Parts: sequence; C-alpha cells; structure tokens
Amino acid sequence: MSILPQEELVKKWESEQASLRQQVVEEDTEDWQRCPDFTGLERVGGVDLSFIKGDDVNACAQLVVLSYPDLELLYEDSQMVTLTAPYISGFLAFRETPYLLEALQRLETTQPSLLPQVVLVDGNGLFHYREFGLACHLGVLSGLPCIGVAKNLLQVQGVEKSEEHQSQIASLQKGGDSFPLTTNSGKVLGRALRSSDSSTKPVYVSVGHKISLDTALHLTHSCCRYRVPEPIRQVHTHRVKHINIFPHAYEKSHSNYYRLQREAQPRAAQ
Repeated sequence: MSILPQEELVKKWESEQASLRQQVVEEDTEDWQRCPDFTGLERVGGVDLSFIKGDDVNACAQLVVLSYPDLELLYEDSQMVTLTAPYISGFLAFRETPYLLEALQRLETTQPSLLPQVVLVDGNGLFHYREFGLACHLGVLSGLPCIGVAKNLLQVQGVEKSEEHQSQIASLQKGGDSFPLTTNSGKVLGRALRSSDSSTKPVYVSVGHKISLDTALHLTHSCCRYRVPEPIRQVHTHRVKHINIFPHAYEKSHSNYYRLQREAQPRAAQ
C-alpha cells in the first residue's frame, strides 16, 4: 500500500471522518440505558492502545470485559501490534481503531456471549476537533455503544485550561459532580466529571456512539472505584503485565477494519 503525502492523507481522513460522523447516534438506543439502575446491563468493556516507552510504533492493544455492576474481570485480550499509519494530530483513530476493532471481532468470534454491551474508550468521542474522536470511530465501525473517557483535557473549540476552567474544577465537591464542556458556539460536547470523592482531578466524558451524554456520564461514574473508571483502569493494569511478558511487537492485518469502513461509507450518505 503506497503512502500518501501528509497533506493528501489529511484531506482523505477529513473526508472519511465527515462521512462517518453522519452515522453517530447521540441518544440512548438500548433498553438498559433507560433504566435508572441500568437493569439489563451485564457486561462493560474497556479498550486502549498504549505505546511502549520510547517507541511510537510498537504498542499494546487491549480489551477487557467486566461484569456489571460488580466490575469483575470476565475477559481480557492483549496484542502487541506495529502501527503503520502515521501520527497526525486529530486523526489518532486512524492509527488505533483497526487494532481495537480486531480485538472486539476476536471476542465476537470466539466467545460471543461475552461481547460487551457498552465500551469505555480511553480517549475522546464527540469532544474532538471535528466531533469525531476515537470513541465515535470505534462505535460506528463496531456498532456498539461507546463512551469516550479522557484523562486529560483536549483544548478544542474554545474549551481551554483557563482560570475559569480551573475554577469550575474546584467547584466539584463530591464524586458524581460535573460541569459541561461548552464550545464557543454554545454546544456541549461533553462533561468534566469528578469521578470519586477521593480524586479532585476530573475525567472528561463524551458521547462515542449509541448513548446520550447523561447516560454516558452516569454510567462512567457508576464504574469508578478510583479516578479512572474500572474498565479502563483494568486495561492499564493488564497492559503492563502483557508488555513485560511479550516485549516484541508484531503487525496485525487491517483487512477487516478497511472492509467495515468501506461498508459504512454508503450508509453515511443515506
């Protein structure tokens, strides 16, 4: 596969993002989402792709599935991978989604009864430069409800690490308190959540796909024993173990990812 010049690649990815963005569903679609205590929700997933220190090509793609509401580990998948797409700010999903999607596909093939009913993604969803971050990308291509949970603030569309932002953080008194991430245009793209009483530093929650912001916020908080929600915290725990055991990365095929992306393009125009 030939490598496009960066300017051409950016244009291509912008077009793909715009097309896929049309498919994002920003409301609740599942019965369990409409119940105050999420009755019917039994499995929550967490995904992340983390780099080996000092290496921006080899990485660990990780999926965990936990029981809900007990948050006990049901399934774990770790794969060392070699990324082939370049890093370009704002287009991280094009590097990472193929491997996270493959992890979900492996689970669906081998143990479909453990497929998560919702996935918490270590990254952003609608809270993104073009309102289509990693959680949206993975959600649209997998068809699963997804939530973006970022540990650091992405400064986008007028949302900045300003004195006002720090003041809003200081106003969060207890776990579950939050405030909206409002753009210059007045649109709310996510919420800053104080995830536990013991942590004063918030996480940033945004819609990925097939879930409302209110539901995403409440579910994320319900998954928090510490600052980072358990599905993502468990991903990090198992990632460290896997990297220590398997230090050599290998490349995974992108064929299934690109097939799903091609299939999604016509639907976006409908």
